[in-house]
Amino acid sequence: MFTVSSEIGRLRQVLLHRPDLELLRLTPANKDDLLFDEVLWAKRARQEHDVFADALRERGVQVHYLADLLAEILKIDDARAQVLDHTASEAALGPTLAGPVRAVLDDMDPQTLTRHLIGGLTKAELGLAVHNLLLSAVDDGDFVLAPLPNHLFTRDPSAWIYGGVTLHPMAKAARRRETVHLGAVYRHHPMFTGDGLPVWYPGTDFALPSLEGGDVHVLGDGVVLIGMSERTTPQAVELLARRLFTAGAAREVIAARLPRRRAFMHLDTVMTMVDRDTFTVYPELPPLRSYSLTPGNDHGLEVLVHENESLFPAIARALGLSRVHVLTADQDIRAAEREQWDDGDNVLALEPGVVVAYERNVTTNTMLRRNGIEVITIPGGELGRGRGGPRCMSCPLQRDEVTPMKEATP
Repeated sequence: MFTVSSEIGRLRQVLLHRPDLELLRLTPANKDDLLFDEVLWAKRARQEHDVFADALRERGVQVHYLADLLAEILKIDDARAQVLDHTASEAALGPTLAGPVRAVLDDMDPQTLTRHLIGGLTKAELGLAVHNLLLSAVDDGDFVLAPLPNHLFTRDPSAWIYGGVTLHPMAKAARRRETVHLGAVYRHHPMFTGDGLPVWYPGTDFALPSLEGGDVHVLGDGVVLIGMSERTTPQAVELLARRLFTAGAAREVIAARLPRRRAFMHLDTVMTMVDRDTFTVYPELPPLRSYSLTPGNDHGLEVLVHENESLFPAIARALGLSRVHVLTADQDIRAAEREQWDDGDNVLALEPGVVVAYERNVTTNTMLRRNGIEVITIPGGELGRGRGGPRCMSCPLQRDEVTPMKEATP
Protein backbone atom coordinates (compact mmCIF):
# COMPACT_ATOMS: atom_id res chain seq x y z
CA MET A 1 0.00 0.00 0.00
CA PHE A 2 2.73 2.46 0.96
CA THR A 3 5.49 3.11 -1.54
CA VAL A 4 7.55 6.12 -2.53
CA SER A 5 9.42 5.54 -5.76
CA SER A 6 10.21 9.17 -6.62
CA GLU A 7 10.44 12.66 -5.20
CA ILE A 8 7.82 14.07 -7.54
CA GLY A 9 5.12 11.43 -8.13
CA ARG A 10 1.65 12.59 -7.18
CA LEU A 11 1.56 12.67 -3.38
CA ARG A 12 -1.30 10.59 -1.94
CA GLN A 13 -0.54 10.17 1.77
CA VAL A 14 1.79 12.03 4.08
CA LEU A 15 2.81 12.02 7.75
CA LEU A 16 2.94 15.37 9.57
CA HIS A 17 3.32 16.48 13.17
CA ARG A 18 1.22 19.43 14.33
CA PRO A 19 3.32 21.40 16.86
CA ASP A 20 2.03 21.40 20.42
CA LEU A 21 3.37 21.35 23.99
CA GLU A 22 6.97 20.73 22.90
CA LEU A 23 7.18 24.18 21.24
CA LEU A 24 5.74 25.86 24.33
CA ARG A 25 8.67 24.38 26.24
CA LEU A 26 11.32 25.78 23.94
CA THR A 27 13.18 28.60 25.74
CA PRO A 28 16.27 30.76 25.20
CA ALA A 29 18.00 28.64 27.83
CA ASN A 30 17.30 25.23 26.28
CA LYS A 31 16.96 25.97 22.54
CA ASP A 32 20.58 25.12 21.74
CA ASP A 33 20.40 21.75 23.48
CA LEU A 34 17.17 21.08 21.57
CA LEU A 35 18.85 22.05 18.26
CA PHE A 36 16.85 25.20 17.57
CA ASP A 37 18.29 28.59 16.63
CA GLU A 38 15.28 30.57 17.83
CA VAL A 39 12.26 30.34 20.13
CA LEU A 40 9.08 29.94 18.08
CA TRP A 41 5.67 31.45 18.83
CA ALA A 42 3.85 28.16 19.29
CA LYS A 43 0.30 29.37 18.60
CA ARG A 44 1.24 31.03 15.33
CA ALA A 45 3.37 28.02 14.32
CA ARG A 46 0.31 25.79 14.79
CA GLN A 47 -1.80 28.14 12.69
CA GLU A 48 0.79 28.13 9.91
CA HIS A 49 1.08 24.36 10.11
CA ASP A 50 -2.70 24.07 9.74
CA VAL A 51 -2.49 26.13 6.56
CA PHE A 52 0.21 23.76 5.30
CA ALA A 53 -1.94 20.70 6.03
CA ASP A 54 -4.98 22.30 4.40
CA ALA A 55 -2.96 23.13 1.28
CA LEU A 56 -2.06 19.45 1.00
CA ARG A 57 -5.65 18.32 1.55
CA GLU A 58 -6.89 20.73 -1.11
CA ARG A 59 -4.66 18.89 -3.57
CA GLY A 60 -6.09 15.51 -2.59
CA VAL A 61 -3.39 14.46 -0.13
CA GLN A 62 -4.47 12.40 2.88
CA VAL A 63 -2.78 13.83 5.96
CA HIS A 64 -1.90 11.60 8.93
CA TYR A 65 -0.73 13.13 12.19
CA LEU A 66 2.07 11.44 14.10
CA ALA A 67 0.56 12.18 17.53
CA ASP A 68 -2.73 10.53 16.51
CA LEU A 69 -1.00 7.39 15.27
CA LEU A 70 1.20 7.22 18.36
CA ALA A 71 -1.76 7.59 20.72
CA GLU A 72 -3.58 4.82 18.88
CA ILE A 73 -0.74 2.31 19.19
CA LEU A 74 -0.19 3.16 22.87
CA LYS A 75 -3.48 1.35 23.51
CA ILE A 76 -1.64 -1.84 22.46
CA ASP A 77 0.35 -3.44 25.28
CA ASP A 78 3.27 -4.57 23.11
CA ALA A 79 3.57 -1.17 21.45
CA ARG A 80 3.46 0.68 24.77
CA ALA A 81 6.12 -1.65 26.13
CA GLN A 82 8.32 -1.08 23.07
CA VAL A 83 8.18 2.69 23.49
CA LEU A 84 8.64 2.72 27.25
CA ASP A 85 11.49 0.20 27.17
CA HIS A 86 13.50 2.83 25.30
CA THR A 87 12.11 5.94 26.99
CA ALA A 88 12.38 4.87 30.64
CA SER A 89 15.53 2.75 30.41
CA GLU A 90 18.20 2.54 33.07
CA ALA A 91 20.69 4.01 30.61
CA ALA A 92 18.49 7.10 30.23
CA LEU A 93 17.39 7.58 33.84
CA GLY A 94 19.61 5.47 36.06
CA PRO A 95 18.72 2.24 37.87
CA THR A 96 16.93 3.88 40.82
CA LEU A 97 14.66 6.11 38.73
CA ALA A 98 13.88 4.03 35.62
CA GLY A 99 11.31 1.85 37.36
CA PRO A 100 9.36 4.65 39.09
CA VAL A 101 9.24 6.77 35.92
CA ARG A 102 8.15 3.76 33.91
CA ALA A 103 5.29 3.21 36.37
CA VAL A 104 4.16 6.85 36.12
CA LEU A 105 4.20 6.75 32.33
CA ASP A 106 2.50 3.39 32.17
CA ASP A 107 -0.34 4.72 34.32
CA MET A 108 -1.16 7.49 31.81
CA ASP A 109 -3.94 7.20 29.26
CA PRO A 110 -2.73 7.08 25.62
CA GLN A 111 -3.40 10.76 24.85
CA THR A 112 -1.68 12.02 28.00
CA LEU A 113 1.24 9.67 27.47
CA THR A 114 1.63 10.83 23.86
CA ARG A 115 1.56 14.46 24.96
CA HIS A 116 4.40 13.90 27.44
CA LEU A 117 6.44 11.58 25.23
CA ILE A 118 6.60 14.41 22.70
CA GLY A 119 6.19 17.43 24.96
CA GLY A 120 8.44 16.30 27.80
CA LEU A 121 7.98 15.71 31.52
CA THR A 122 9.33 17.86 34.35
CA LYS A 123 10.36 16.80 37.83
CA ALA A 124 7.27 18.53 39.26
CA GLU A 125 4.95 16.81 36.77
CA LEU A 126 6.54 13.48 37.60
CA GLY A 127 5.57 13.94 41.26
CA LEU A 128 7.87 11.26 42.64
CA ALA A 129 9.18 11.34 46.20
CA VAL A 130 12.06 8.93 45.73
CA HIS A 131 15.71 9.17 46.71
CA ASN A 132 17.54 9.40 43.43
CA LEU A 133 20.66 11.15 42.19
CA LEU A 134 19.07 12.47 39.01
CA LEU A 135 16.08 13.99 40.80
CA SER A 136 18.32 15.46 43.48
CA ALA A 137 20.38 17.19 40.80
CA VAL A 138 17.50 19.03 39.09
CA ASP A 139 14.92 21.63 40.06
CA ASP A 140 11.14 21.14 39.90
CA GLY A 141 10.87 22.84 36.50
CA ASP A 142 13.70 20.87 34.92
CA PHE A 143 12.99 18.06 32.50
CA VAL A 144 13.36 14.42 33.44
CA LEU A 145 12.08 13.60 29.95
CA ALA A 146 13.15 16.26 27.44
CA PRO A 147 10.66 17.64 24.91
CA LEU A 148 11.03 16.77 21.23
CA PRO A 149 10.35 19.97 19.25
CA ASN A 150 12.13 18.51 16.22
CA HIS A 151 9.27 16.05 15.75
CA LEU A 152 7.92 18.90 13.61
CA PHE A 153 10.36 17.69 10.95
CA THR A 154 8.84 14.29 10.19
CA ARG A 155 11.15 13.88 7.20
CA ASP A 156 14.17 13.00 9.34
CA PRO A 157 13.46 9.99 11.61
CA SER A 158 12.34 7.74 8.73
CA ALA A 159 12.04 7.63 4.95
CA TRP A 160 10.01 5.52 2.55
CA ILE A 161 12.08 4.12 -0.30
CA TYR A 162 10.62 1.87 -3.01
CA GLY A 163 8.10 -0.05 -0.92
CA GLY A 164 10.10 -0.20 2.29
CA VAL A 165 11.08 2.14 5.08
CA THR A 166 14.29 3.25 6.75
CA LEU A 167 14.43 4.06 10.44
CA HIS A 168 17.21 6.44 11.28
CA PRO A 169 19.67 6.50 14.19
CA MET A 170 19.78 10.27 14.45
CA ALA A 171 23.11 12.03 14.75
CA LYS A 172 22.09 14.10 17.77
CA ALA A 173 20.97 12.53 21.05
CA ALA A 174 18.22 15.16 21.37
CA ARG A 175 16.38 13.56 18.43
CA ARG A 176 16.83 9.81 18.94
CA ARG A 177 13.55 9.23 20.76
CA GLU A 178 11.78 10.41 17.60
CA THR A 179 12.92 7.25 15.84
CA VAL A 180 11.63 5.12 18.72
CA HIS A 181 8.15 6.58 18.17
CA LEU A 182 8.23 6.02 14.40
CA GLY A 183 9.56 2.49 14.81
CA ALA A 184 6.68 1.60 17.14
CA VAL A 185 4.09 3.17 14.81
CA TYR A 186 5.35 1.27 11.77
CA ARG A 187 5.53 -1.98 13.70
CA HIS A 188 2.17 -1.84 15.46
CA HIS A 189 -0.29 0.48 13.75
CA PRO A 190 -2.86 -1.37 11.62
CA MET A 191 -2.10 0.99 8.72
CA PHE A 192 1.33 -0.58 8.36
CA THR A 193 1.14 -4.12 9.71
CA GLY A 194 -0.68 -5.95 6.93
CA ASP A 195 1.95 -6.43 4.24
CA GLY A 196 5.16 -7.44 6.04
CA LEU A 197 6.77 -4.01 5.76
CA PRO A 198 10.47 -4.23 4.74
CA VAL A 199 12.76 -2.18 6.96
CA TRP A 200 15.83 -1.21 4.96
CA TYR A 201 17.73 0.36 7.88
CA PRO A 202 16.83 -0.57 11.49
CA GLY A 203 17.58 2.79 13.02
CA THR A 204 16.34 2.06 16.53
CA ASP A 205 19.73 0.32 16.88
CA PHE A 206 21.61 3.47 17.85
CA ALA A 207 24.95 1.70 17.44
CA LEU A 208 24.46 2.00 13.66
CA PRO A 209 26.04 4.93 11.79
CA SER A 210 23.79 7.97 11.69
CA LEU A 211 21.41 8.58 8.80
CA GLU A 212 18.69 11.25 8.46
CA GLY A 213 15.80 11.63 6.05
CA GLY A 214 16.63 15.14 4.92
CA ASP A 215 19.57 13.60 3.08
CA VAL A 216 17.55 10.85 1.35
CA HIS A 217 16.09 11.66 -2.09
CA VAL A 218 14.32 8.96 -4.08
CA LEU A 219 14.95 10.06 -7.67
CA GLY A 220 12.99 7.27 -9.36
CA ASP A 221 13.73 4.39 -11.75
CA GLY A 222 15.68 2.56 -9.04
CA VAL A 223 17.97 5.50 -8.21
CA VAL A 224 18.45 7.05 -4.75
CA LEU A 225 20.44 10.20 -4.00
CA ILE A 226 21.84 10.58 -0.47
CA GLY A 227 23.73 13.48 1.03
CA MET A 228 26.76 12.81 3.20
CA SER A 229 26.29 15.68 5.64
CA GLU A 230 27.03 16.51 9.25
CA ARG A 231 24.09 14.21 10.07
CA THR A 232 24.47 11.31 7.58
CA THR A 233 27.68 9.27 7.49
CA PRO A 234 29.38 7.53 4.54
CA GLN A 235 29.14 4.23 6.43
CA ALA A 236 25.36 4.55 6.66
CA VAL A 237 25.13 5.26 2.92
CA GLU A 238 27.05 2.09 2.11
CA LEU A 239 25.04 -0.06 4.52
CA LEU A 240 21.73 1.24 3.18
CA ALA A 241 22.87 0.85 -0.43
CA ARG A 242 23.83 -2.78 0.15
CA ARG A 243 20.47 -3.52 1.76
CA LEU A 244 18.59 -1.92 -1.12
CA PHE A 245 20.70 -3.83 -3.65
CA THR A 246 20.28 -7.22 -1.97
CA ALA A 247 16.51 -6.69 -1.85
CA GLY A 248 16.42 -5.60 -5.50
CA ALA A 249 14.80 -2.34 -4.40
CA ALA A 250 17.35 -0.02 -6.04
CA ARG A 251 19.98 -0.31 -8.74
CA GLU A 252 22.13 2.74 -7.96
CA VAL A 253 22.79 5.04 -5.02
CA ILE A 254 24.47 8.38 -5.65
CA ALA A 255 26.21 9.89 -2.62
CA ALA A 256 26.90 13.64 -2.56
CA ARG A 257 29.40 15.07 -0.09
CA LEU A 258 28.18 18.26 1.59
CA PRO A 259 30.20 20.83 3.51
CA ARG A 260 30.00 19.92 7.20
CA ARG A 261 28.32 23.11 8.34
CA ARG A 262 24.93 23.78 9.94
CA ALA A 263 23.82 25.82 6.93
CA PHE A 264 24.22 22.59 4.91
CA MET A 265 22.66 20.39 7.57
CA HIS A 266 20.92 18.11 5.06
CA LEU A 267 20.95 17.80 1.28
CA ASP A 268 17.40 19.16 1.08
CA THR A 269 18.50 22.44 2.66
CA VAL A 270 20.31 23.25 -0.61
CA MET A 271 18.47 21.31 -3.35
CA THR A 272 15.22 19.49 -4.05
CA MET A 273 13.67 17.83 -7.09
CA VAL A 274 10.71 19.73 -8.57
CA ASP A 275 10.01 17.88 -11.84
CA ARG A 276 11.03 14.74 -13.69
CA ASP A 277 14.30 16.27 -14.85
CA THR A 278 14.53 19.47 -12.79
CA PHE A 279 16.05 20.54 -9.47
CA THR A 280 15.96 23.81 -7.57
CA VAL A 281 19.41 24.53 -6.14
CA TYR A 282 20.92 27.11 -3.78
CA PRO A 283 22.84 29.54 -6.03
CA GLU A 284 25.93 29.56 -3.80
CA LEU A 285 26.18 25.77 -3.53
CA PRO A 286 29.78 24.81 -4.31
CA PRO A 287 30.43 21.87 -6.67
CA LEU A 288 29.77 18.69 -4.71
CA ARG A 289 31.93 15.62 -5.01
CA SER A 290 29.73 12.63 -5.67
CA TYR A 291 30.04 8.88 -5.86
CA SER A 292 27.96 6.20 -7.56
CA LEU A 293 27.34 2.99 -5.64
CA THR A 294 26.22 -0.04 -7.62
CA PRO A 295 25.89 -3.78 -6.95
CA GLY A 296 29.09 -5.67 -7.57
CA ASN A 297 27.39 -9.01 -8.17
CA ASP A 298 23.99 -10.55 -8.77
CA HIS A 299 23.22 -10.75 -5.05
CA GLY A 300 24.16 -7.15 -4.29
CA LEU A 301 26.29 -8.12 -1.29
CA GLU A 302 29.30 -6.43 -2.86
CA VAL A 303 29.03 -2.67 -3.29
CA LEU A 304 31.13 -0.91 -5.92
CA VAL A 305 32.01 2.76 -5.39
CA HIS A 306 32.95 5.03 -8.28
CA GLU A 307 33.68 8.76 -8.02
CA ASN A 308 31.78 10.87 -10.52
CA GLU A 309 33.21 13.83 -12.37
CA SER A 310 30.19 15.97 -11.48
CA LEU A 311 26.95 15.48 -9.55
CA PHE A 312 24.23 16.54 -11.96
CA PRO A 313 25.63 14.73 -15.03
CA ALA A 314 25.81 11.61 -12.83
CA ILE A 315 22.15 12.04 -11.90
CA ALA A 316 21.22 12.50 -15.56
CA ARG A 317 23.13 9.38 -16.57
CA ALA A 318 21.53 7.31 -13.82
CA LEU A 319 18.05 8.44 -14.92
CA GLY A 320 18.77 7.85 -18.61
CA LEU A 321 18.70 11.54 -19.51
CA SER A 322 21.14 13.62 -21.54
CA ARG A 323 20.98 16.31 -18.85
CA VAL A 324 18.97 17.55 -15.89
CA HIS A 325 17.84 21.14 -15.46
CA VAL A 326 19.32 23.00 -12.51
CA LEU A 327 17.32 26.08 -11.53
CA THR A 328 18.88 28.80 -9.40
CA ALA A 329 17.55 32.21 -8.45
CA ASP A 330 19.47 35.19 -9.81
CA GLN A 331 20.36 37.13 -6.67
CA ASP A 332 23.39 38.48 -4.87
CA ILE A 333 25.16 36.38 -2.28
CA ARG A 334 23.44 38.01 0.70
CA ALA A 335 19.97 37.58 -0.73
CA ALA A 336 20.83 33.97 -1.64
CA GLU A 337 22.03 33.28 1.89
CA ARG A 338 18.83 34.76 3.33
CA GLU A 339 16.57 32.60 1.19
CA GLN A 340 18.67 29.50 1.83
CA TRP A 341 18.41 30.24 5.58
CA ASP A 342 14.64 30.53 5.05
CA ASP A 343 14.55 27.19 3.17
CA GLY A 344 13.98 28.66 -0.26
CA ASP A 345 15.07 25.44 -1.96
CA ASN A 346 13.41 23.13 0.56
CA VAL A 347 10.16 22.60 -1.31
CA LEU A 348 7.73 19.67 -1.29
CA ALA A 349 6.62 18.32 -4.66
CA LEU A 350 2.92 17.35 -4.80
CA GLU A 351 3.18 16.10 -8.39
CA PRO A 352 5.57 16.75 -11.29
CA GLY A 353 6.03 20.50 -11.61
CA VAL A 354 3.90 21.44 -8.57
CA VAL A 355 5.53 22.33 -5.24
CA VAL A 356 4.71 23.83 -1.83
CA ALA A 357 7.06 26.58 -0.63
CA TYR A 358 7.23 29.30 2.01
CA GLU A 359 5.72 32.55 0.73
CA ARG A 360 8.61 34.59 2.15
CA ASN A 361 11.08 33.23 -0.45
CA VAL A 362 9.80 35.55 -3.16
CA THR A 363 12.86 35.48 -5.44
CA THR A 364 13.16 31.70 -5.53
CA ASN A 365 9.40 31.22 -5.96
CA THR A 366 9.32 33.72 -8.83
CA MET A 367 12.23 31.96 -10.50
CA LEU A 368 10.45 28.61 -10.23
CA ARG A 369 7.24 30.02 -11.72
CA ARG A 370 9.15 31.55 -14.63
CA ASN A 371 10.52 28.10 -15.34
CA GLY A 372 7.08 26.52 -15.49
CA ILE A 373 6.83 25.23 -11.90
CA GLU A 374 3.53 25.82 -10.10
CA VAL A 375 4.31 27.12 -6.61
CA ILE A 376 1.72 26.87 -3.83
CA THR A 377 2.81 29.20 -1.05
CA ILE A 378 2.21 28.87 2.68
CA PRO A 379 3.13 31.24 5.55
CA GLY A 380 6.37 30.49 7.32
CA GLY A 381 7.01 33.42 9.62
CA GLU A 382 7.20 31.13 12.66
CA LEU A 383 7.63 27.67 11.14
CA GLY A 384 10.57 28.92 9.10
CA ARG A 385 12.38 29.97 12.26
CA GLY A 386 12.76 26.28 13.03
CA ARG A 387 15.11 26.03 10.00
CA GLY A 388 12.99 23.55 8.06
CA GLY A 389 10.78 24.01 5.00
CA PRO A 390 7.81 22.07 3.58
CA ARG A 391 9.97 19.09 2.62
CA CYS A 392 11.48 18.89 6.11
CA MET A 393 8.02 18.99 7.71
CA SER A 394 6.62 16.09 5.68
CA CYS A 395 7.22 12.36 5.43
CA PRO A 396 5.60 11.05 2.22
CA LEU A 397 4.02 7.63 2.72
CA GLN A 398 2.55 7.08 -0.72
CA ARG A 399 3.24 8.58 -4.13
CA ASP A 400 2.01 7.54 -7.57
CA GLU A 401 4.48 5.89 -9.91
CA VAL A 402 6.17 8.21 -12.38
CA THR A 403 7.06 6.91 -15.83
CA PRO A 404 10.77 7.52 -16.50
CA MET A 405 11.37 10.23 -19.08
CA LYS A 406 12.46 9.12 -22.52
CA GLU A 407 14.82 11.27 -24.51
CA ALA A 408 13.40 12.46 -27.81
CA THR A 409 15.03 10.84 -30.80
CA PRO A 410 16.29 13.14 -33.56
